Amino acid sequence: MANIKSQVKRVGTNEKSHLTNSSIKASVRTEMKKVRLAVEAGDAEKAEAALRIAVAKIDKSVTKGVQTKRTAARQKSHLQALVNSLKQ
Repeated sequence: MANIKSQVKRVGTNEKSHLTNSSIKASVRTEMKKVRLAVEAGDAEKAEAALRIAVAKIDKSVTKGVQTKRTAARQKSHLQALVNSLKQ
């Protein structure tokens, strides 16, 4: 354990950030999974709706600083390609 007062405070804020970030990441993964499951089921309407929610969650994670914009762009591109594969 740290002996310096500012470091003790920093350990606390790091833990709080870790919990918040992991929660946001988990919700993003859940929404991405919903899109994949809808695509596997062949339900285009459900996939479109899930995609909109997933993209919003991904964008919010970027504004919160949890993910980089490049990671978000890659994830959104992958999900959009999956949904587009249903339209063909």
